[in-house]
Amino acid sequence: MGLERCRKKKLETMRILFLTHSFNSLSQRLFVELTARGHEVSIEFDINDAVAEEAVALFQPALIVAPFLKRAIPESIWRNHLCLIVHPGIKGDRGPSSLDWAILRGETRWGVTCLQADAEMDAGDIWSAVEFEMRDASKGSLYRNEVADAAVTAVLEAIEKLQQGNCQPEPLDYSRDDVRGQWHCLMSQAERCIDWRRDDTATVLRKVRSADGVPGVRDRIGERDYFLYNAHPEGDLSGVPGALLARRDGAICRATIDGAVWITHLRPAVPESGEFGFKLPAVQVLGELAAELPLSELAIDALPQHPTWQEIRYREANGVGYLHFDCYNGAMDSSQCMRLRDAVLYAAQRPVKVLVLMGGCDFWSNGIHLNQIEAADSASDESWRNINAMDDLCQALVENCQQLVIAAMQGNAGAGGVFLALAADEVWARNGVVLNPHYKGMGNLYGSEYWTYLLPKRVGEQQAAALTHNRLPLSARQAADAGLLDLVIEGDSFSFVAAVQARAEALSLSEQIDERLDRKRTTRLHDEQQKPLSAYRAEELEKMKLNFFGFDPSYHVARYHFVEKLPKARTPAYLARHRRVVGAKQRP
Repeated sequence: MGLERCRKKKLETMRILFLTHSFNSLSQRLFVELTARGHEVSIEFDINDAVAEEAVALFQPALIVAPFLKRAIPESIWRNHLCLIVHPGIKGDRGPSSLDWAILRGETRWGVTCLQADAEMDAGDIWSAVEFEMRDASKGSLYRNEVADAAVTAVLEAIEKLQQGNCQPEPLDYSRDDVRGQWHCLMSQAERCIDWRRDDTATVLRKVRSADGVPGVRDRIGERDYFLYNAHPEGDLSGVPGALLARRDGAICRATIDGAVWITHLRPAVPESGEFGFKLPAVQVLGELAAELPLSELAIDALPQHPTWQEIRYREANGVGYLHFDCYNGAMDSSQCMRLRDAVLYAAQRPVKVLVLMGGCDFWSNGIHLNQIEAADSASDESWRNINAMDDLCQALVENCQQLVIAAMQGNAGAGGVFLALAADEVWARNGVVLNPHYKGMGNLYGSEYWTYLLPKRVGEQQAAALTHNRLPLSARQAADAGLLDLVIEGDSFSFVAAVQARAEALSLSEQIDERLDRKRTTRLHDEQQKPLSAYRAEELEKMKLNFFGFDPSYHVARYHFVEKLPKARTPAYLARHRRVVGAKQRP
């Protein structure tokens, strides 16, 4: 029945239902790409069979796409509707740990396959398949970049076939030369287990990277078991394999047989009383054990001769300053915000006329650090400290009139992280970046970071209200059309960085640079006379105080659910358009 409907429906745009475990980075990327092409997309969280069946009945989609599922689509749906599974593996690859196995085995080439849901997991007919070169990177990084790019291409190719009426998918046939995949079971901790007495640095990195995000690699440190996350090579320090060597910016350094690795985050395998069962900086989790380690500090502008990890670093090249800040998952706690503010103030005194804020490879920023807030003795007080530290950082950027400041967004950004970028003079982004310029999804947070000054100044009052209220993601192109971005750069992360460097150097050498800086100083003085920055901040923080200390617990409840990764009980109406009631008050 699903294929018959496909053959009859030769439309330029389609009614597409996303059936997904959550609205994760890949789901968001596909959502913005499909809606930008005019498709009518609605989203339903895969809670149970009955809810999924109801969503299909309400929306009556021409196509169901499953970008991220943790269980099989009900037979009652896939037998009657065309369902495409977006699988992060090459043709023939099957099973729930596809990318994990590819990283652990050291695959040099991998891919994404769009296949039709069937009775057997990942064995349905293939509608499209796209391959890519693997990087030495974590699972999450590959997923947000290469996998997302390939998934967009694969889904669009499959939809084009449907629109053209060419509904002839390719049956899975392992005798074909281009079908190189195989079945893999769920990867166990035993298969990821690190043997510190035998594993070299490259092996340790592959094991941790294959598990990064979820579930982490279980390992013993001292007398306790922890899950390890976010590993980076260290080329200078060494010691007895398995020994803890040093600490830096919340991370610990641990020796391998041929060097060492930095591990930035841990999670207790079995939390004891008073401990938290979510990721936090390794030094914080280990407590006294980490506090005894030597502090291995690097100057912000150090140029190490060996591979190492440094959360915030500054460099100069050809008259341009580049400030990198690679905060895990884009979250920025009070300390990180203050260290980054100090770095901005340092960079502002350097003899360069262009300062480029590079963020990290995977994230620009996602604003305040919800995990750290949840772990604090007083979540309200830590929320207040964190948002004030973010404001101090933004203020340092807005008041930097010595340099033309460019925000170069290599990775995704959300909430306060988007408005941090708007504190720069220009915002450039890679084409694959997804932005969430709103706070309301976190318990109706009002937000700060001077957004009431920065956002209307760019897009106008009406557009500012729409962006902050609709709670939907934007592609880089959509953000540029809305006025949030000044430039969208095509290509992967490597070509993006090269393009940013070339443009920044050209700006620093341009005849207009001094004129632009004079105009910037004049505009800042005018704006300050019209309404001081302190007034915007005071007004925003007055609203935030209600979020943090008021009677409405929505923010605290939403933060707890987010940090603890509790399953969704329903899909909010702003995502599930099929559940909106016309003419009645919409569900939140």
